[in-house]
Amino acid sequence: MSTIRQATVEDAEEIATLVNNCYRGDSSRQGWTTEAHLLDGTRTNPDEIRELIQAPDSVLLILLDNSEIIGSVHLQKEPPSSCYLGMLVVKPTLQGAGVGRQVMQAAENFARDEWKADRMTMTVFAVRTELLAFYERRGYRRTGERRPFVSWGTNGIPLVEGLEFEVLEKPLISS
Repeated sequence: MSTIRQATVEDAEEIATLVNNCYRGDSSRQGWTTEAHLLDGTRTNPDEIRELIQAPDSVLLILLDNSEIIGSVHLQKEPPSSCYLGMLVVKPTLQGAGVGRQVMQAAENFARDEWKADRMTMTVFAVRTELLAFYERRGYRRTGERRPFVSWGTNGIPLVEGLEFEVLEKPLISS
């Protein structure tokens, strides 16, 4: 039975492991959302996850299958009425089975219902056309804005030059 709840600091180690397994290294290659061909190193660490959990206007939602965390997403409130969605992950062996859509729907519902956000924004590597297409099928639209990838040493070491993010957004309130 799957359940979604807000993460606690006690979940930080498991979330960090899941995020790193989804984005980097050989384990990430089992899924289709890997960044292993773009970046080396780790994506996050337990301390960063704990900081995100404890920060104001920040929440991590986790999807549990029994007691195992199989998906998570970070949300950051952006005043006055927007929310940033980041670090969306699903266990690589479960990708393509609708789990990501379930986590995204929970994130959108939380942002709209709890924070009264009227839109969700996110950034995706511009070279990840299949990932951009996935989000477009979920109602996200490209804004035309691009942002350079900046490595802080804790979020990965670029393997290719000129990495940049494309900004996407989705209205959360029906007109």
